[in-house]
Amino acid sequence: MKKLIIIMLVIAACQSVSAQATKTSSNTPVTTVADTSLAKYSLADSSAVDTAAAKTALSDDDMNNEDLMTAEEAKGLHKQLKTKFIEGNAGFMSLVALALVLGLAFCIERIIYLTLSEIDAKKFMAEIDRLIEEGKIEEAKELCRNTRGPVASICIQGLIRIKESIGNIERSVVSYGSVQTANLERGCTWITLFIQIAPSLGFLGTVIGMVMSFDQIQQAGDISATIVAQGMKVALITTIFGIIVAVVLQLFYNYILSQIEHLTSQMEESAITLLDAITKYKQKGEMA
Repeated sequence: MKKLIIIMLVIAACQSVSAQATKTSSNTPVTTVADTSLAKYSLADSSAVDTAAAKTALSDDDMNNEDLMTAEEAKGLHKQLKTKFIEGNAGFMSLVALALVLGLAFCIERIIYLTLSEIDAKKFMAEIDRLIEEGKIEEAKELCRNTRGPVASICIQGLIRIKESIGNIERSVVSYGSVQTANLERGCTWITLFIQIAPSLGFLGTVIGMVMSFDQIQQAGDISATIVAQGMKVALITTIFGIIVAVVLQLFYNYILSQIEHLTSQMEESAITLLDAITKYKQKGEMA
C-alpha cells in the first residue's frame, strides 16, 4: 500500500513538471515574436530618418553646388570679357571703350533732363484755363514761372503777350516752342556720332589686324595657321566690341527720341489749349 502511494506521488510530480515545461515553451515564442516585431519597427524608423537626413544633405549640397557654379560662371564671364578686351588691340579697344563712356554720359544727361522736364500737362493746363477764365492773369503767370518744363515756358510767353492780337500770340508761342524743341534735342547729335564711331573703330581695327597678319606672314616667309589666326583674332575682337557699343548706345538713343516726341506732343496740345483760353478771354472782354 505504501509503495502504491509513493508511485502515485511520483507520477503526479512528473506531470506537474511536464506542465510547467510546456507553459514555459509556449510563452517563449510569443516573447520572441514581440521582440522581433519591435526590433523591425525600430530599424524601419531609424532607416527612414537616415534616408530623410541623407536627402536633405544631398539637396543642400546640390544648392551649394549650384550657387558655386553660378558664381563661377559670373566670374568666368567677367574674366572672359576682360581677357578678350586685353587680347584686342589696346589702342583701338581703348578708343571703343572711350566712345562707350562718352556716349553713355550724354545719354544719361539727356534722360535726366527729359525726366525733369515732364509734368502732368493736362492738369497744369486745366489750372491755367481756369485762372484765365477767372481773369487771374498774374496768378497764371506766377504758376507758369513756378513750374518746370517746356510746357510752362511756352505758356508764359503767350500770357506775357495776352494784350496783343491772337496772331502775334500764336507766332510767339510757335517760335518759342521751336526753341524748346531744340533744347530737348540738344546733345543728341553727339550720341549719334558715338553710335557711328564705335563700329567704325571696330572695322578699322579689323583692317589693321589683317595688315598685321600679312606682315607676320611676310616676315615668317610661310603661311602658318597660327600667324593668320592671331591677326584675325585681333580684327574680329575689335569689330565685336565696336558693334556691341553701337547697339547699347542705339537703345538709349531710341528711348531719348521717344521721350522728346512725347514732350513735343504735350507742347503742341498745351499751345492749342492756351490759345483757346486766351481767345475766350478776349471775347469775354470785348462783350463786357
